[in-house]
Amino acid sequence: MQAIDPAELDAQTGGDAELAREVLDLFAGQCRSILPRLADPAVPRDARADLAHTLKGSAAGVGAVRVRALADAAEARLRDGTGPVPVDDLADAVAQALAEIAEARA
Repeated sequence: MQAIDPAELDAQTGGDAELAREVLDLFAGQCRSILPRLADPAVPRDARADLAHTLKGSAAGVGAVRVRALADAAEARLRDGTGPVPVDDLADAVAQALAEIAEARA
């Protein structure tokens, strides 16, 4: 299963390859910035929920379906305080997406 759905990425970028590269780079940067703070229990829950929300939107913009779904689940659990936050699963999904982005660059 692909981490980035090319059809969704094309839909979001109008098939513009340069724009797709740009949004993938932005997404990769956000992942690297957001994930450590999202996983940090010292960061307040509401701030972590906002980070998960931002990551969810970024993932939707590039077609990273699994990252979006897991960020959505993390946001919901952080906002309502129920259950564990799926940070490990999210980190795995992000790693897969970043690896796919890097492979596309090679």
